[in-house]
Amino acid sequence: MKNKKTNIKLTTKDFLVTGTSFDLLIDPKRDMLVTSPQPEAGDLARYYESDSYISHTDSKDGFIAYLYQNVKKYSLALKLRLILTLKGSPGLLLDIGAGTGDFLKLSKDNGWDVIGVEPNEGASKLAKQKGLEIHETIDALSGQTFDVVTLWHVLEHMPDLEAITQKIEALIKPGGALIVAVPNFKSYDANYYKNYWAAYDTPRHLWHFSKITMRTLFSSSMTLVKIKPMIFDSFYVSLLSEKYKTGNPFSIKALLIGLCSNISGLNTKEYSSHIYCYKKNT
Repeated sequence: MKNKKTNIKLTTKDFLVTGTSFDLLIDPKRDMLVTSPQPEAGDLARYYESDSYISHTDSKDGFIAYLYQNVKKYSLALKLRLILTLKGSPGLLLDIGAGTGDFLKLSKDNGWDVIGVEPNEGASKLAKQKGLEIHETIDALSGQTFDVVTLWHVLEHMPDLEAITQKIEALIKPGGALIVAVPNFKSYDANYYKNYWAAYDTPRHLWHFSKITMRTLFSSSMTLVKIKPMIFDSFYVSLLSEKYKTGNPFSIKALLIGLCSNISGLNTKEYSSHIYCYKKNT
């Protein structure tokens, strides 16, 4: 790689826990950004030690958390509908980064056999209380294969990207489906908020993807069959970004930026987040 200083797109910081600054380095080969420096694997957990990290709790305290939890209920139904369009009928489902297990619980209630992976102890405990089988790492599932593997805003958190994508592919049955949701740093709201954009979420997010990245990230055995926008993400991310920028916990302006992002996406096809749907070749 060239001198790091010439490859910095911008400098942001950890707004959630430490306030530490991080650079986002341009990786032109893969059309993505890379958080630098990246915490050592054993040091990552401390950056998640916050009651404000919503995906690891079921809390509805505060406007943003309340909005997140209520929109999540609607989004879960959409996610379940999506996997059925790819697979046709319930089968064996693995959710990597299961959080508190709500997606797995809904899937189980609708006839799927489900297993989850969640390294965070608190979130894992909440998921297990819902009667779910949860493992700490995907290595615990080595040798098993699944009809559907999902990662809902998880891939950007996982160290050693090349190795982890290979492990994920190995977990999918021939003809099975892989669904990956990730933020898009080329969206309108990302360009508007720049270093305050909440979906950079450094250093918890180690990688920052574009459509070009996601078309080439997995091997040729995985065919990208569909890309779908996550419409609600622009509103949630803009509200959080505005909070980071101004300290305001609620902002009409942020909702307008979220709306503008979706309107822009109609033309550019660059939304705040995308869902990438892959099929594994038989």
